[in-house]
Amino acid sequence: MGGQSGGQLGGWWARLLVLAVLLAGLPAPAHAAGASPDGIPYCVDPDWAPYEWISGQGRHEGIAADLLRLVAERAGLTLRLTPTADWNESLQAAREGHCMMLSFLNTTAQRRQWLTFTDPLYIDPNVVITHQDHAAVTDLAALDGQRVALPKGTSIEERLRREYPKLVIVITETEAEAFGLVSTGKADMAIRSMTVAVDTIRKKGWFNLKVAGQVPGYENLLRIGVRNEVAEELVPRLNSGIASVTPEERVAVANRHVAIEVTTGIDPDLVWNGAGVLGGILAASLFWVLKLKSLNRRLHVLSHTDGLTGLENRSSLNAYLAVVMARLTRQGGVVALILIDVDHFKQVNDSRGHQAGDRVLTELSARLKQAAGDGVTVGRWGGEEFLAICPDLSETDAKALAERMRKAVAEVPFADGHHYTFSAGVSLLSAVPQGMPDLDAALARADQALYAAKSAGRNCMNYL
Repeated sequence: MGGQSGGQLGGWWARLLVLAVLLAGLPAPAHAAGASPDGIPYCVDPDWAPYEWISGQGRHEGIAADLLRLVAERAGLTLRLTPTADWNESLQAAREGHCMMLSFLNTTAQRRQWLTFTDPLYIDPNVVITHQDHAAVTDLAALDGQRVALPKGTSIEERLRREYPKLVIVITETEAEAFGLVSTGKADMAIRSMTVAVDTIRKKGWFNLKVAGQVPGYENLLRIGVRNEVAEELVPRLNSGIASVTPEERVAVANRHVAIEVTTGIDPDLVWNGAGVLGGILAASLFWVLKLKSLNRRLHVLSHTDGLTGLENRSSLNAYLAVVMARLTRQGGVVALILIDVDHFKQVNDSRGHQAGDRVLTELSARLKQAAGDGVTVGRWGGEEFLAICPDLSETDAKALAERMRKAVAEVPFADGHHYTFSAGVSLLSAVPQGMPDLDAALARADQALYAAKSAGRNCMNYL
Protein backbone atom coordinates (compact mmCIF):
# COMPACT_ATOMS: atom_id res chain seq x y z
CA MET A 1 0.00 0.00 0.00
CA GLY A 2 1.11 3.58 -0.69
CA GLY A 3 1.63 6.32 1.82
CA GLN A 4 -1.52 8.28 0.94
CA SER A 5 -4.32 8.28 3.49
CA GLY A 6 -6.81 7.19 0.84
CA GLY A 7 -4.66 4.15 0.04
CA GLN A 8 -4.40 3.29 3.71
CA LEU A 9 -8.14 3.62 4.17
CA GLY A 10 -8.79 1.46 1.10
CA GLY A 11 -6.40 -1.21 2.41
CA TRP A 12 -8.12 -1.14 5.78
CA TRP A 13 -11.56 -1.61 4.22
CA ALA A 14 -10.22 -4.42 1.99
CA ARG A 15 -8.90 -6.31 5.00
CA LEU A 16 -12.16 -5.77 6.86
CA LEU A 17 -14.11 -7.11 3.87
CA VAL A 18 -11.94 -10.21 3.63
CA LEU A 19 -12.37 -10.86 7.34
CA ALA A 20 -16.14 -10.37 7.21
CA VAL A 21 -16.44 -12.79 4.31
CA LEU A 22 -14.28 -15.42 5.98
CA LEU A 23 -16.15 -15.30 9.26
CA ALA A 24 -19.68 -14.83 8.03
CA GLY A 25 -19.46 -17.16 5.02
CA LEU A 26 -20.77 -14.54 2.56
CA PRO A 27 -19.85 -14.69 -1.14
CA ALA A 28 -16.65 -12.77 -1.83
CA PRO A 29 -15.89 -10.39 -4.64
CA ALA A 30 -13.28 -11.60 -7.08
CA HIS A 31 -10.60 -9.26 -5.71
CA ALA A 32 -10.94 -10.54 -2.12
CA ALA A 33 -8.04 -12.99 -2.27
CA GLY A 34 -8.59 -16.23 -0.39
CA ALA A 35 -12.16 -15.50 0.74
CA SER A 36 -14.73 -18.25 0.27
CA PRO A 37 -18.27 -19.03 1.38
CA ASP A 38 -17.05 -22.56 2.14
CA GLY A 39 -14.77 -21.54 4.99
CA ILE A 40 -11.38 -20.05 5.80
CA PRO A 41 -8.83 -21.31 3.24
CA TYR A 42 -5.72 -22.85 4.77
CA CYS A 43 -2.58 -24.56 3.45
CA VAL A 44 -0.52 -27.45 4.80
CA ASP A 45 2.66 -29.39 4.11
CA PRO A 46 1.31 -32.11 1.78
CA ASP A 47 4.14 -34.57 2.56
CA TRP A 48 5.24 -34.41 6.21
CA ALA A 49 4.08 -37.65 7.81
CA PRO A 50 3.17 -38.29 10.55
CA TYR A 51 2.54 -34.60 11.25
CA GLU A 52 0.43 -34.00 8.16
CA TRP A 53 -0.10 -34.94 4.54
CA ILE A 54 -2.74 -34.74 1.81
CA SER A 55 -4.22 -38.14 1.01
CA GLY A 56 -4.95 -39.48 -2.45
CA GLN A 57 -8.56 -38.40 -1.89
CA GLY A 58 -7.44 -34.81 -1.26
CA ARG A 59 -8.04 -34.95 2.49
CA HIS A 60 -5.81 -33.37 5.14
CA GLU A 61 -4.55 -36.22 7.35
CA GLY A 62 -2.15 -36.63 10.26
CA ILE A 63 -1.53 -35.25 13.75
CA ALA A 64 -1.88 -31.63 12.61
CA ALA A 65 -5.12 -32.38 10.77
CA ASP A 66 -6.77 -34.05 13.76
CA LEU A 67 -5.69 -31.30 16.16
CA LEU A 68 -6.73 -28.55 13.76
CA ARG A 69 -10.20 -30.08 13.38
CA LEU A 70 -10.59 -30.13 17.17
CA VAL A 71 -9.47 -26.51 17.48
CA ALA A 72 -11.67 -25.25 14.63
CA GLU A 73 -14.74 -27.04 16.00
CA ARG A 74 -14.27 -25.58 19.47
CA ALA A 75 -13.47 -22.12 18.12
CA GLY A 76 -16.60 -22.16 15.94
CA LEU A 77 -14.65 -21.81 12.70
CA THR A 78 -15.15 -23.52 9.33
CA LEU A 79 -11.94 -24.29 7.41
CA ARG A 80 -11.34 -25.18 3.77
CA LEU A 81 -8.17 -26.96 2.59
CA THR A 82 -6.33 -25.41 -0.34
CA PRO A 83 -4.20 -28.25 -1.81
CA THR A 84 -0.61 -27.54 -2.89
CA ALA A 85 2.17 -29.62 -4.43
CA ASP A 86 4.75 -29.03 -1.68
CA TRP A 87 5.59 -26.93 1.37
CA ASN A 88 7.22 -24.13 -0.60
CA GLU A 89 4.05 -23.76 -2.68
CA SER A 90 2.03 -23.59 0.56
CA LEU A 91 4.24 -20.80 1.88
CA GLN A 92 3.92 -18.91 -1.38
CA ALA A 93 0.12 -19.33 -1.42
CA ALA A 94 -0.06 -17.92 2.10
CA ARG A 95 2.21 -14.98 1.22
CA GLU A 96 -0.02 -14.13 -1.75
CA GLY A 97 -3.24 -14.39 0.27
CA HIS A 98 -4.64 -17.54 -1.37
CA CYS A 99 -4.44 -19.14 2.08
CA MET A 100 -5.33 -17.27 5.24
CA MET A 101 -3.69 -19.84 7.53
CA LEU A 102 -0.82 -22.35 7.65
CA SER A 103 -1.60 -25.30 9.84
CA PHE A 104 1.56 -26.49 11.61
CA LEU A 105 4.86 -24.62 11.69
CA ASN A 106 7.56 -23.08 13.86
CA THR A 107 7.75 -19.33 14.20
CA THR A 108 10.71 -17.46 12.69
CA ALA A 109 11.59 -13.78 12.41
CA GLN A 110 11.01 -13.87 8.65
CA ARG A 111 7.61 -15.51 8.95
CA ARG A 112 6.52 -13.03 11.62
CA GLN A 113 6.73 -10.29 9.00
CA TRP A 114 3.51 -11.55 7.40
CA LEU A 115 2.09 -14.09 9.84
CA THR A 116 0.81 -13.89 13.40
CA PHE A 117 1.24 -17.11 15.36
CA THR A 118 -1.11 -18.79 17.79
CA ASP A 119 -0.12 -20.46 21.02
CA PRO A 120 1.66 -23.81 20.45
CA LEU A 121 -0.69 -26.49 19.16
CA TYR A 122 1.85 -29.31 19.57
CA ILE A 123 5.21 -29.35 21.37
CA ASP A 124 7.67 -31.95 20.15
CA PRO A 125 11.28 -32.16 21.40
CA ASN A 126 14.18 -32.57 19.02
CA VAL A 127 16.11 -35.69 20.02
CA VAL A 128 19.47 -37.22 19.15
CA ILE A 129 19.14 -40.46 17.16
CA THR A 130 22.18 -42.75 17.16
CA HIS A 131 23.11 -46.37 16.53
CA GLN A 132 22.36 -48.69 19.45
CA ASP A 133 26.11 -48.93 20.17
CA HIS A 134 26.55 -45.17 20.62
CA ALA A 135 26.87 -43.79 24.14
CA ALA A 136 24.15 -41.57 25.60
CA VAL A 137 24.43 -37.95 24.47
CA THR A 138 24.28 -35.38 27.28
CA ASP A 139 26.28 -32.50 25.75
CA LEU A 140 26.68 -31.95 22.01
CA ALA A 141 29.63 -29.63 22.64
CA ALA A 142 31.67 -32.62 23.84
CA LEU A 143 31.24 -34.51 20.54
CA ASP A 144 34.20 -33.09 18.64
CA GLY A 145 34.14 -34.04 14.95
CA GLN A 146 31.07 -36.27 15.06
CA ARG A 147 28.88 -36.28 11.95
CA VAL A 148 25.27 -35.11 12.24
CA ALA A 149 22.89 -35.97 9.39
CA LEU A 150 20.18 -33.37 8.74
CA PRO A 151 17.66 -33.14 5.88
CA LYS A 152 17.99 -29.98 3.82
CA GLY A 153 15.92 -26.97 4.84
CA THR A 154 15.72 -27.84 8.54
CA SER A 155 15.20 -24.90 10.87
CA ILE A 156 17.94 -26.02 13.30
CA GLU A 157 20.86 -26.31 10.87
CA GLU A 158 22.01 -22.69 11.21
CA ARG A 159 21.68 -22.81 14.98
CA LEU A 160 23.65 -26.06 15.29
CA ARG A 161 26.45 -24.66 13.13
CA ARG A 162 26.61 -21.56 15.34
CA GLU A 163 26.32 -23.18 18.77
CA TYR A 164 28.21 -26.42 18.09
CA PRO A 165 30.89 -25.57 15.49
CA LYS A 166 32.87 -28.75 16.18
CA LEU A 167 30.08 -30.96 14.81
CA VAL A 168 30.28 -31.96 11.14
CA ILE A 169 26.92 -31.35 9.45
CA VAL A 170 25.96 -33.78 6.66
CA ILE A 171 22.99 -32.59 4.57
CA THR A 172 20.60 -35.14 3.05
CA GLU A 173 17.65 -34.86 0.71
CA THR A 174 15.10 -36.53 3.02
CA GLU A 175 14.41 -37.48 6.64
CA ALA A 176 14.71 -41.16 5.74
CA GLU A 177 18.13 -40.65 4.15
CA ALA A 178 19.41 -38.95 7.31
CA PHE A 179 18.34 -41.90 9.48
CA GLY A 180 19.70 -44.32 6.89
CA LEU A 181 23.18 -42.79 7.18
CA VAL A 182 23.08 -43.30 10.95
CA SER A 183 21.80 -46.87 10.58
CA THR A 184 24.66 -47.79 8.21
CA GLY A 185 27.36 -45.99 10.22
CA LYS A 186 27.96 -43.25 7.65
CA ALA A 187 26.88 -40.63 10.19
CA ASP A 188 27.13 -40.66 13.98
CA MET A 189 23.73 -39.16 14.69
CA ALA A 190 20.67 -37.34 13.41
CA ILE A 191 18.82 -34.63 15.32
CA ARG A 192 15.14 -34.64 14.50
CA SER A 193 11.74 -34.32 16.16
CA MET A 194 10.83 -37.26 18.35
CA THR A 195 7.51 -37.88 16.58
CA VAL A 196 9.04 -37.93 13.09
CA ALA A 197 11.97 -40.04 14.31
CA VAL A 198 9.77 -42.72 15.88
CA ASP A 199 7.51 -42.86 12.82
CA THR A 200 10.36 -43.09 10.31
CA ILE A 201 12.28 -45.71 12.29
CA ARG A 202 9.14 -47.83 12.62
CA LYS A 203 8.20 -47.62 8.95
CA LYS A 204 11.72 -48.30 7.68
CA GLY A 205 12.46 -51.04 10.21
CA TRP A 206 15.67 -49.39 11.50
CA PHE A 207 15.50 -50.97 14.94
CA ASN A 208 19.28 -50.69 15.38
CA LEU A 209 18.70 -47.00 16.16
CA LYS A 210 17.85 -45.42 19.51
CA VAL A 211 17.03 -42.08 21.13
CA ALA A 212 20.38 -41.24 22.78
CA GLY A 213 19.54 -37.82 24.18
CA GLN A 214 17.54 -34.61 23.97
CA VAL A 215 18.71 -31.13 23.01
CA PRO A 216 17.36 -28.70 25.64
CA GLY A 217 15.96 -25.53 24.17
CA TYR A 218 15.49 -27.07 20.71
CA GLU A 219 11.82 -27.99 21.04
CA ASN A 220 9.50 -27.73 18.06
CA LEU A 221 6.74 -25.35 19.13
CA LEU A 222 4.32 -26.04 16.29
CA ARG A 223 1.68 -23.35 15.88
CA ILE A 224 -0.96 -22.10 13.44
CA GLY A 225 0.23 -19.16 11.36
CA VAL A 226 -2.44 -16.59 10.44
CA ARG A 227 -2.06 -13.79 7.90
CA ASN A 228 -1.63 -10.50 9.71
CA GLU A 229 -4.70 -8.78 8.23
CA VAL A 230 -7.10 -11.32 9.78
CA ALA A 231 -5.06 -12.19 12.87
CA GLU A 232 -6.80 -9.78 15.25
CA GLU A 233 -10.07 -11.67 14.91
CA LEU A 234 -8.88 -15.21 14.25
CA VAL A 235 -5.93 -15.71 16.60
CA PRO A 236 -7.86 -15.20 19.89
CA ARG A 237 -10.52 -17.64 18.72
CA LEU A 238 -7.92 -20.19 17.65
CA ASN A 239 -6.05 -19.77 20.94
CA SER A 240 -9.30 -20.43 22.79
CA GLY A 241 -9.71 -23.66 20.82
CA ILE A 242 -6.08 -24.65 21.45
CA ALA A 243 -6.45 -24.06 25.19
CA SER A 244 -9.44 -26.43 25.24
CA VAL A 245 -7.41 -29.39 23.90
CA THR A 246 -6.31 -31.48 26.86
CA PRO A 247 -2.93 -33.26 27.19
CA GLU A 248 -4.80 -36.58 27.02
CA GLU A 249 -6.39 -35.58 23.71
CA ARG A 250 -3.01 -34.61 22.28
CA VAL A 251 -1.52 -37.95 23.33
CA ALA A 252 -4.48 -39.83 21.81
CA VAL A 253 -4.09 -37.95 18.50
CA ALA A 254 -0.34 -38.63 18.36
CA ASN A 255 -0.83 -42.31 19.18
CA ARG A 256 -3.32 -42.69 16.33
CA HIS A 257 -0.60 -41.85 13.84
CA VAL A 258 2.62 -43.03 15.50
CA ALA A 259 1.63 -46.01 17.65
CA ILE A 260 2.91 -49.43 16.61
CA GLU A 261 0.32 -51.49 14.81
CA VAL A 262 0.15 -55.22 15.52
CA THR A 263 -1.69 -57.87 13.57
CA THR A 264 -2.80 -60.49 16.09
CA GLY A 265 -4.16 -63.01 13.58
CA ILE A 266 -1.87 -65.29 11.58
CA ASP A 267 -2.86 -66.72 8.21
CA PRO A 268 -3.13 -70.53 8.73
CA ASP A 269 -1.75 -71.15 5.25
CA LEU A 270 1.52 -69.53 6.31
CA VAL A 271 1.90 -71.57 9.48
CA TRP A 272 2.82 -74.82 7.74
CA ASN A 273 5.89 -75.74 9.75
CA GLY A 274 7.92 -74.79 12.80
CA ALA A 275 9.43 -71.82 10.97
CA GLY A 276 6.02 -70.14 10.89
CA VAL A 277 5.55 -70.64 14.63
CA LEU A 278 9.06 -69.31 15.33
CA GLY A 279 8.32 -66.29 13.16
CA GLY A 280 5.21 -65.56 15.21
CA ILE A 281 7.18 -65.79 18.46
CA LEU A 282 9.88 -63.49 17.11
CA ALA A 283 7.28 -60.98 15.89
CA ALA A 284 5.59 -60.96 19.31
CA SER A 285 8.95 -60.51 21.04
CA LEU A 286 9.86 -57.64 18.73
CA PHE A 287 6.53 -55.96 19.45
CA TRP A 288 7.08 -56.00 23.20
CA VAL A 289 10.66 -54.77 22.88
CA LEU A 290 9.45 -51.84 20.80
CA LYS A 291 6.49 -51.25 23.10
CA LEU A 292 8.80 -51.04 26.13
CA LYS A 293 11.06 -48.61 24.27
CA SER A 294 8.05 -46.47 23.46
CA LEU A 295 6.94 -46.46 27.10
CA ASN A 296 10.45 -45.59 28.26
CA ARG A 297 10.54 -42.65 25.85
CA ARG A 298 7.22 -41.43 27.16
CA LEU A 299 8.38 -41.79 30.77
CA HIS A 300 11.49 -39.79 29.87
CA VAL A 301 9.35 -36.98 28.49
CA LEU A 302 7.03 -37.04 31.50
CA SER A 303 9.96 -36.96 33.90
CA HIS A 304 11.24 -33.78 32.25
CA THR A 305 7.91 -31.97 31.83
CA ASP A 306 5.74 -30.13 34.33
CA GLY A 307 2.40 -31.92 34.31
CA LEU A 308 0.27 -28.78 34.65
CA THR A 309 1.93 -26.25 32.34
CA GLY A 310 3.74 -28.45 29.81
CA LEU A 311 6.95 -26.48 30.43
CA GLU A 312 10.29 -27.97 31.51
CA ASN A 313 10.16 -29.01 35.17
CA ARG A 314 12.78 -28.13 37.76
CA SER A 315 14.69 -31.36 37.24
CA SER A 316 14.94 -30.66 33.51
CA LEU A 317 15.97 -27.05 34.13
CA ASN A 318 18.74 -28.20 36.49
CA ALA A 319 19.98 -30.67 33.88
CA TYR A 320 20.03 -27.93 31.24
CA LEU A 321 21.86 -25.57 33.62
CA ALA A 322 24.54 -28.25 34.06
CA VAL A 323 24.95 -28.37 30.27
CA VAL A 324 25.10 -24.57 30.14
CA MET A 325 27.78 -24.49 32.86
CA ALA A 326 29.93 -27.01 30.99
CA ARG A 327 29.57 -25.05 27.76
CA LEU A 328 30.53 -21.75 29.42
CA THR A 329 33.59 -23.40 30.96
CA ARG A 330 34.80 -24.73 27.59
CA GLN A 331 33.68 -22.00 25.19
CA GLY A 332 33.15 -18.87 27.28
CA GLY A 333 30.24 -16.50 26.82
CA VAL A 334 27.30 -15.47 28.94
CA VAL A 335 23.81 -16.75 29.82
CA ALA A 336 20.98 -14.62 31.18
CA LEU A 337 18.68 -15.93 33.91
CA ILE A 338 15.18 -14.48 34.35
CA LEU A 339 13.40 -15.54 37.54
CA ILE A 340 9.64 -14.84 37.50
CA ASP A 341 7.07 -14.89 40.29
CA VAL A 342 3.33 -14.30 39.74
CA ASP A 343 2.05 -11.33 41.76
CA HIS A 344 -0.60 -11.98 44.44
CA PHE A 345 -1.16 -15.52 43.20
CA LYS A 346 -2.17 -16.81 46.63
CA GLN A 347 -5.24 -14.57 46.43
CA VAL A 348 -6.38 -16.37 43.28
CA ASN A 349 -6.22 -19.78 44.97
CA ASP A 350 -7.80 -18.50 48.19
CA SER A 351 -10.67 -16.60 46.60
CA ARG A 352 -11.48 -18.70 43.51
CA GLY A 353 -10.00 -22.12 44.19
CA HIS A 354 -6.97 -24.07 43.04
CA GLN A 355 -8.55 -25.13 39.76
CA ALA A 356 -8.90 -21.48 38.76
CA GLY A 357 -5.30 -20.96 39.84
CA ASP A 358 -4.17 -23.89 37.70
CA ARG A 359 -5.90 -22.41 34.65
CA VAL A 360 -4.13 -19.10 35.24
CA LEU A 361 -0.73 -20.80 35.49
CA THR A 362 -1.39 -22.79 32.32
CA GLU A 363 -2.34 -19.73 30.28
CA LEU A 364 0.48 -17.66 31.77
CA SER A 365 2.98 -20.40 30.88
CA ALA A 366 1.86 -20.40 27.25
CA ARG A 367 2.27 -16.61 27.08
CA LEU A 368 5.74 -16.77 28.60
CA LYS A 369 6.82 -19.46 26.15
CA GLN A 370 5.50 -17.56 23.13
CA ALA A 371 7.01 -14.26 24.22
CA ALA A 372 10.38 -15.88 24.96
CA GLY A 373 10.66 -17.24 21.41
CA ASP A 374 13.04 -19.84 20.04
CA GLY A 375 16.36 -20.41 21.77
CA VAL A 376 15.10 -19.61 25.27
CA THR A 377 14.24 -22.43 27.66
CA VAL A 378 11.35 -21.57 29.99
CA GLY A 379 10.41 -23.87 32.84
CA ARG A 380 8.43 -24.04 36.05
CA TRP A 381 10.89 -23.47 38.88
CA GLY A 382 8.28 -24.27 41.55
CA GLY A 383 4.76 -23.19 42.56
CA GLU A 384 4.10 -19.90 40.79
CA GLU A 385 7.81 -19.30 40.01
CA PHE A 386 9.28 -19.71 36.53
CA LEU A 387 12.83 -19.58 35.20
CA ALA A 388 13.93 -18.55 31.71
CA ILE A 389 17.44 -19.61 30.62
CA CYS A 390 18.67 -17.39 27.79
CA PRO A 391 22.00 -18.28 26.11
CA ASP A 392 24.12 -15.47 24.64
CA LEU A 393 21.92 -12.59 25.84
CA SER A 394 23.56 -9.39 27.05
CA GLU A 395 22.26 -7.41 30.02
CA THR A 396 20.40 -5.05 27.68
CA ASP A 397 18.82 -7.86 25.65
CA ALA A 398 17.89 -9.82 28.78
CA LYS A 399 16.12 -6.79 30.24
CA ALA A 400 14.28 -6.26 26.96
CA LEU A 401 13.20 -9.90 26.90
CA ALA A 402 11.95 -9.75 30.50
CA GLU A 403 9.97 -6.63 29.66
CA ARG A 404 8.46 -8.28 26.56
CA MET A 405 7.39 -11.28 28.62
CA ARG A 406 5.93 -8.98 31.29
CA LYS A 407 3.84 -7.10 28.74
CA ALA A 408 2.65 -10.36 27.13
CA VAL A 409 1.15 -11.34 30.48
CA ALA A 410 0.02 -7.99 31.91
CA GLU A 411 -1.45 -6.12 28.97
CA VAL A 412 -4.06 -8.61 27.71
CA PRO A 413 -6.83 -10.07 29.93
CA PHE A 414 -6.77 -13.81 30.49
CA ALA A 415 -9.52 -16.19 29.42
CA ASP A 416 -11.29 -15.62 32.76
CA GLY A 417 -11.48 -11.87 32.07
CA HIS A 418 -8.93 -10.92 34.77
CA HIS A 419 -5.55 -9.26 34.39
CA TYR A 420 -2.47 -10.86 36.00
CA THR A 421 1.06 -9.62 36.45
CA PHE A 422 4.44 -10.91 37.56
CA SER A 423 7.66 -9.54 38.99
CA ALA A 424 11.01 -10.60 37.54
CA GLY A 425 14.65 -10.64 38.56
CA VAL A 426 17.41 -10.76 35.93
CA SER A 427 21.05 -11.78 36.38
CA LEU A 428 23.90 -12.91 34.15
CA LEU A 429 25.91 -16.12 34.43
CA SER A 430 29.28 -15.43 32.83
CA ALA A 431 32.32 -17.55 32.07
CA VAL A 432 35.37 -17.00 34.30
CA PRO A 433 39.05 -17.26 33.31
CA GLN A 434 39.60 -20.37 35.40
CA GLY A 435 37.15 -22.81 36.96
CA MET A 436 33.38 -23.07 36.77
CA PRO A 437 31.00 -20.09 36.71
CA ASP A 438 29.17 -19.55 40.00
CA LEU A 439 25.63 -20.69 39.21
CA ASP A 440 24.44 -20.41 42.81
CA ALA A 441 25.55 -16.78 42.97
CA ALA A 442 23.78 -15.96 39.69
CA LEU A 443 20.54 -17.57 40.88
CA ALA A 444 20.84 -15.73 44.20
CA ARG A 445 21.24 -12.41 42.37
CA ALA A 446 18.16 -13.16 40.25
CA ASP A 447 16.24 -13.97 43.43
CA GLN A 448 17.37 -10.75 45.12
CA ALA A 449 16.43 -8.74 42.01
CA LEU A 450 13.02 -10.42 41.97
CA TYR A 451 12.23 -9.40 45.53
CA ALA A 452 13.53 -5.90 44.84
CA ALA A 453 11.00 -5.73 41.99
CA LYS A 454 8.23 -6.84 44.35
CA SER A 455 9.28 -4.22 46.89
CA ALA A 456 9.16 -1.59 44.13
CA GLY A 457 5.46 -2.24 43.59
CA ARG A 458 5.35 -5.47 41.53
CA ASN A 459 4.57 -5.84 37.81
CA CYS A 460 8.12 -4.82 36.94
CA MET A 461 11.62 -6.17 36.35
CA ASN A 462 14.87 -5.56 38.25
CA TYR A 463 18.48 -6.49 37.46
CA LEU A 464 21.38 -7.40 39.77
